[in-house]
Amino acid sequence: MTGLKTSLLAGAMLAATFGAASAQPLTVVELFTSQGCSSCPPANANLIKVKDQPGVLALSFNVTYWDYLGWKDTFGRKEFTDRQVTYEPSLGHDGPFTPQVVVNGSHDGVGAAPGEIQSLIARSKINKGGAQGPELSLGQGKVSIGAGKAPGGGADIWLVRYKRGVVEVPVARGENTGRTLPHANVVHALTKLGSWNGEATTLPLPAAAGGLSTAVLVQGPNGGPILAAAAN
Repeated sequence: MTGLKTSLLAGAMLAATFGAASAQPLTVVELFTSQGCSSCPPANANLIKVKDQPGVLALSFNVTYWDYLGWKDTFGRKEFTDRQVTYEPSLGHDGPFTPQVVVNGSHDGVGAAPGEIQSLIARSKINKGGAQGPELSLGQGKVSIGAGKAPGGGADIWLVRYKRGVVEVPVARGENTGRTLPHANVVHALTKLGSWNGEATTLPLPAAAGGLSTAVLVQGPNGGPILAAAAN
């Protein structure tokens, strides 16, 4: 019986190992939105529909450039606006707009039409094909990135803190006066942890506070494609 138990345990550990290695890569869906934008609520609602889809990391980044219309976005931060602005040249745009959905850092759309975000997810997966990014894992207070092929100049490592779930925000002024707007997986902080040059890398992962969840993105420089993503 002891030998049988040992074999079963070894088999279970082996299956777990292969299961972890073959885990589905995350598709990162970023919605740039604003509480001061009257055309954003449909895109917010569409993000809610995909936020629990297996293999999808959905994130709401609230921008600040509509605050002048009379309502200061309660989640808006300059660094989120800067992130969107950085994306636009490679996506073929002259400047930022809302709503905008960016998938894996390489495909974008407005995201307000029914099924549009789901179509962007499918398109990104097809175009990515069998391309593999580095292995990426979070745990025991650290970020671990495996060896692989890095873009010229290296890749950026981004730490994202977000509130998992849906939050309702009543808007008292501006274009959405009197409406209560739902937001999915709202990002509260974005920090660059460091760079990845293709070599196996380990970085300390600061503990999250305030009930926030954590995601880490390995991304080509200047708003390039997202090579790997992990979330806890």
